[in-house]
Amino acid sequence: MNWITDLFTGEGVAHTVLLFALVIALGISFGKIKIFGISLGITFVLFAGILVGHLGLKVNHEILHFMKEFGLILFVYSIGLQVGPGFFSSFKKGGITLNMLAVSIVLLGVITTIIIHYVQGIPMQTMVGIMSGAVTNTPGLGAAQQAFFDAHNGVNDSSIALGYAVAYPLAVVGIIGSIVLMRVIFKIKQDKELENLTQQSDQNKEMVELISVEVKNPSVYGKNIGNIHHLINRKFVISRVLHINNKDVEIASSKTVLNEGDRVYVATTAIHKEAIQAFLGIPVSMEQKEWELLDSQLVSRRILITKSGINGKYIKELKLRSSFGVNITRVNRSGVDLIADPGLPLQVGDRVTVVGDANSIQSVERILGNQMKRLNEPNLVPIFIGIFLGVLLGSIPFAFPGIPQPVKLGLAGGPLIVAILISIFGPKYHLVTYTTMSANLMLRELGICLFLACVGIEAGENFVSTIVNGGYAWVGLGFMITVIPLLIVGIVGRLIFKLNYFTLMGLLAGSTTDPPALAYSNASAENDAPAVAYATVYPLTMFLRVLCAQLLILFFC
Repeated sequence: MNWITDLFTGEGVAHTVLLFALVIALGISFGKIKIFGISLGITFVLFAGILVGHLGLKVNHEILHFMKEFGLILFVYSIGLQVGPGFFSSFKKGGITLNMLAVSIVLLGVITTIIIHYVQGIPMQTMVGIMSGAVTNTPGLGAAQQAFFDAHNGVNDSSIALGYAVAYPLAVVGIIGSIVLMRVIFKIKQDKELENLTQQSDQNKEMVELISVEVKNPSVYGKNIGNIHHLINRKFVISRVLHINNKDVEIASSKTVLNEGDRVYVATTAIHKEAIQAFLGIPVSMEQKEWELLDSQLVSRRILITKSGINGKYIKELKLRSSFGVNITRVNRSGVDLIADPGLPLQVGDRVTVVGDANSIQSVERILGNQMKRLNEPNLVPIFIGIFLGVLLGSIPFAFPGIPQPVKLGLAGGPLIVAILISIFGPKYHLVTYTTMSANLMLRELGICLFLACVGIEAGENFVSTIVNGGYAWVGLGFMITVIPLLIVGIVGRLIFKLNYFTLMGLLAGSTTDPPALAYSNASAENDAPAVAYATVYPLTMFLRVLCAQLLILFFC
């Protein structure tokens, strides 16, 4: 039976796979257990790893390091693809405020670390390790170790890594606990927060509405739709026109002339609806079915874009109106309807609403694809191109005057930034970045599980001995560095800046660069608001965490 012993205590591939499978399966299973209505969820993988590490089960150091970094890359890259399309718009709406609050959390953490250093007399290199663990920032730990190594002629200090390992587990609990405490302090009702978030969202203002209007404005009579667009300068698409003089229904084009009494079927947004109605005439009660009954040859159909050649092309480039006599009136992207503005670039995965006769629509289907099977095929090339570029960006050293060591974004910051940029600008360069929600979720969950399992196994071996030999004080100090800045800025953000609770969750998770807290926030919120806030503050926060860790070592050690 020696093979069983070798399997669990050896260092081969089978041992490594077995150990990771055991840790992740145990962590996810026990993470579903709720205490006082709260479960740690996927975060429990970390504690399962610590237990396995404490029991003496080991993984080859190089393999462990690779799996940890690769898991983190998969997680942050998937997050970037998910939140990328709304990243810049969210930054415009409130990103400056969120980033300033995140900077405040970073600076308060540094101030707390310096105060503890002077009060307790703990060496700064140990405190920097505790601080990095307290904010769950692995790149900061690496930067601190490298800065100390270079500043002391190749000498390492193990207390940096031990401080990180001891502070990290309770820090995860402290960050999630701070998020939960915010809900208790302000008596948050998530249903009400979701309602407020929906009302505040610009997406709500951009929701497409279909209206019928009778032309009664003399300044419109005799003008074509192209001229009317320039006159009113609002977002709208006229799909059909009922000419009152001959009762004919026409597929609208920029050259279609409107006269008194004509009725038009308009797709516009909620924010522009009243202006369009007031400018054209008066609203009338006509539903889509009534329009279709007036001309049975015209139909409205949704077509799925699955051909990669369409990716990144503008609607006007397709020339569907002149070639086939059809109109695109709406574009559904990720569940949100957009106005089919001629300058809107299309993406693989979009569903376009096309109006025209049945034969013409069939021709358009062949051009756009409309084959669900194609979307189920994974687009792996863009994913690995993005990871390649992300690692490249994260490895670029940025030199600053007075700092002997260059600063890097690291293997977390680089892939996140590239994923955000690719998801936004990729279609313009005909790069298909579409992934199904299930595929994105699989990559994300796999990545965070591997990362947490590695951190737990790595910290587990010396975890108990460090605590017994005085390290228990480090746990408490790390907890202070974790919680104090989060509670102060969380209260300020809610009371003064009136942040929505879901946005606040993402801010607290992102300012500590803590993937488990983001995973908890996403599961708890069941919407993208925490992930958007997390991605908004993450790049700047990651940079500052790495920079501050290096500066503390260089100035105090």
